[in-house]
Amino acid sequence: MNGDDPIQQLVRALSRLPGIGEKTATRLTFHILHEGEQLAGELAQALDGVSERVHLCSTCCNLSGTDPCPICADHRRDATLICVVERPQDILAIEHSGEFRGRFHVLHGALSPLDGVGPDEIHVAELLARVRDDSPTEVIVATNPTVEGEATALYLAKLLKPLGIRTTRIAQGINVGSELEYTDGGTIARALQNRRDI
Repeated sequence: MNGDDPIQQLVRALSRLPGIGEKTATRLTFHILHEGEQLAGELAQALDGVSERVHLCSTCCNLSGTDPCPICADHRRDATLICVVERPQDILAIEHSGEFRGRFHVLHGALSPLDGVGPDEIHVAELLARVRDDSPTEVIVATNPTVEGEATALYLAKLLKPLGIRTTRIAQGINVGSELEYTDGGTIARALQNRRDI
């Protein structure tokens, strides 16, 4: 097909999404076309709106349409507990467990020197400023159980311990090499219950 063909353009755009190959992108494209202008319009409006209205929460660095985000604005949550995660979708996974009622902090990555990701490329400075300002009693490090996640956890523990903040790591129970986003709520609940000092 021609490179300027709108069907091919949509297939190419959809196939850039994670977990979407060319076959799935083609299937989605033809589904959108079959459903008609209403679905296409809703998708276009939602995509346009998300890029304009979603920003980082000034408190926790989560992606949100409001500032502060709904979790930071919820006064029923325990402000003395901060759970540090790598990505915004990790918050959703932990929230589904129903176990955690504190606040969050999103790093937007993990330390990976080989990939050029150091402390300045993730939101470590914002976490340290928040800890100094809010004086939480505990910071739970819930980075993924990968080499990068473990390195990030150890680095954060090294920075937080001199501040007198209890720093814990979620318990192993989540498979090494897996990601929180794909872990069931029961496993996450057990990992939070059995967290340990690092």
